[in-house]
Amino acid sequence: MSAVLPPLSQPAQVIRTRADRLLPRAMAAWLGTALLGQLFFVIYVLGFYGRHAMNGRPDLWNKVLPSGWEPGQVWGNAVLAGHLLFTVVILLGGALQLWPWLRRSAPALHRWNGRLYLLSAAIMSLGGLQMVWTRQGVGIGDLGQHLGISLNALLILVFAWLGWRSARERRIDDHKRWMLRLFLVVSGVWFFRVGLMFWLVVNQGPVGFDPETFTGPFLTALSFGQTLLPLALLQLVLKAQASPHQGFKRAAAAGLGLVTLAMLIGIAMAAAFMWWPRLH
Repeated sequence: MSAVLPPLSQPAQVIRTRADRLLPRAMAAWLGTALLGQLFFVIYVLGFYGRHAMNGRPDLWNKVLPSGWEPGQVWGNAVLAGHLLFTVVILLGGALQLWPWLRRSAPALHRWNGRLYLLSAAIMSLGGLQMVWTRQGVGIGDLGQHLGISLNALLILVFAWLGWRSARERRIDDHKRWMLRLFLVVSGVWFFRVGLMFWLVVNQGPVGFDPETFTGPFLTALSFGQTLLPLALLQLVLKAQASPHQGFKRAAAAGLGLVTLAMLIGIAMAAAFMWWPRLH
């Protein structure tokens, strides 16, 4: 059939080539922006929580998490400290897992880092569930926010298991997709902060929630959106990658570009007003 079709004209070939290249470039720009923003967050966690812990003053964590550190509550404090530690481990480990060079040149390191990543994700999600539902100072917000955070934690456990199972069964394409989904849901807390700061910039102040009680419909929606929106965007990109329609690829790339721009604004505002001031 293709033998009797006339070859594409040169302009059409150029358009198709550009469309095919546009989506991977948009994906790379999004991922690079996300990893850079997560690196800022890691520096903040180490510089604030880690520094005060090393100085023997974990009670100063309560400047950010009211009643997060409670004297005499050994188990609860250990869960909180472990949660912060695994946050750093999993964000750095996720960046390594997505590094193509590591997969190609050091597959053994990639596998062992992947095992640590999955274990850290499971421990972090279980610790998060425990804190949200048992510690008033950490589980701030209303019931809707608690449910949204719990959904995120449960999906971390589900995706970690599916990612491990697909790797064990050598279904590499499935494994990559599940690990991408795991990377997104593990980043949910980070997405929440970036999304919140972007919302504040766009609206020039708190709209849809009470900053004193940290409750309101926007925060409830964001608690679910931190998980569901990135997953929906990933599904769109995966479909666009597999689609033969160049217009679909260009539309997906444009949408991803807008999301990247919004994320970049949120990262800049979070770094300037949430993370950097607490490092001094």
